[in-house]
Amino acid sequence: MKRLVVAAAAFALALAPATHAGGPAMVIGGTEDAVKQPTLPAAKAQMDLLKLAGLDGVRVTQTWTTGQTAPSDNELQVLRNVAQAAQLDGVRVIVSISNQGSRWTPLSDEAQADFAGYAAAVAASLPSVHELIVGNEPNLNRYWMPQYGLDGEDVAAPAYEALLAKAYDAIKAVAPTDLVYGGGVSPRGVDRPNTGRDTHSPTTFIPDMGAAYKASGRTLPIMDGFAFHPYGDNSSQPPATPHTGTSIGLGDYDKLVGLLGQAFDGTAQIGSTLPIIYDEYGVETQIPSPQTRLYTGREPTTTKPVDEKTQAAYYTQAIDLAFCQPNVRGIFLFHTIDENDLDRWQSGLYYANGTAKSSLPAVRLAAQYSRRGIAAACAGLELQIKARADRFKTRNAAFGFRLTCDLDCNYRARVEKVATRGTTLSTRGRAVGREAKLIAFPSRRIAPGRYRFTVSLVAPLNPGTPVVLRSAPFTLR
Repeated sequence: MKRLVVAAAAFALALAPATHAGGPAMVIGGTEDAVKQPTLPAAKAQMDLLKLAGLDGVRVTQTWTTGQTAPSDNELQVLRNVAQAAQLDGVRVIVSISNQGSRWTPLSDEAQADFAGYAAAVAASLPSVHELIVGNEPNLNRYWMPQYGLDGEDVAAPAYEALLAKAYDAIKAVAPTDLVYGGGVSPRGVDRPNTGRDTHSPTTFIPDMGAAYKASGRTLPIMDGFAFHPYGDNSSQPPATPHTGTSIGLGDYDKLVGLLGQAFDGTAQIGSTLPIIYDEYGVETQIPSPQTRLYTGREPTTTKPVDEKTQAAYYTQAIDLAFCQPNVRGIFLFHTIDENDLDRWQSGLYYANGTAKSSLPAVRLAAQYSRRGIAAACAGLELQIKARADRFKTRNAAFGFRLTCDLDCNYRARVEKVATRGTTLSTRGRAVGREAKLIAFPSRRIAPGRYRFTVSLVAPLNPGTPVVLRSAPFTLR
């Protein structure tokens, strides 16, 4: 058998990152404090469940109370356990820092300075964590009071905007490259004072944040991204359902982007292009009779939980929707594991004892499809393939190599003559993203001469410009 002398051991093409807003780069995580454990092994065990569900991100909470300027040593150790467990499992961590409830709303300059220092202390203590959310649902009286002034004006949005600005500056002072998300806004509110549950809708709260920012005269941003909770009106509502009123769900992406643009475009704070993370989205399931012993309490009639097949379908649809939304950088399912109290959330992919629900495999597959770039066809999304090839077969009549694409890719591989670029051998097929594919050409002897391997690659869904990789020439004697 004649042998090939290959001039290069491998060939690859380095490209500038494609515009994957939404798309394959989107993190798909869980909103889950069960990973907060006093020991690393316990944190790792909970993180493993999250990873087994196909999730690659986790959002955890850290609670501030009046007078605190830093977490306790025990609290920091728990957060470090989360961070280390996440590193071991390849999971991205976002820490949401908020006051414990409306009783501890940071309103005074002193309280806001304490909160900002506390947030900075968290950032400084977690060098492997680079994303933090400031506040949680400040448009609801559950977390922020007062919502209204004596004349019925919105006082929550301006006070929260002031807190966000202070926290942003404090975090950036100790961790300049960390990402600070503002908002954590709830999807609905009543926009009426003195109802017994004073709340603001996002359609009021977001513009009021912008008005407060403009009135402050600030020339620096207050956030690098916007956190939002796009829950449906109840668990039986499909995620794509549009809302014509003041509520905002997953199907109202254009409304949310429009509000951010209205609030901030034309200032030092970006608005219409502000990255968005959906850091809470949940669909509760009915609990089958064999599992009811794990739970206590009574399910509220307003929840309208669904069967596990519907939960799987809704979570899949939610991931597919977010995949196509250009500004979205992540979606986090609330929760990974059910809470025991039926008055709380049974929206996990595991029952309260850690046993998997039947919805888990479908959600894991949806997450895989998102990372592979094949979750959904999206208007305006064009995916560029990045790939490498190595381990060439160099015997005549047995040509081939190993191909690895970052996303799913359709390929056409050739052995071509260098002088004429004419095709001598060819084969085509499809490779799964991030999985090595052995490309084998049809078995055939070829004449002596100078040749090279060429492979053309394109995404099978949302295709961008085809990418062509060429090896260095080799000689067959």
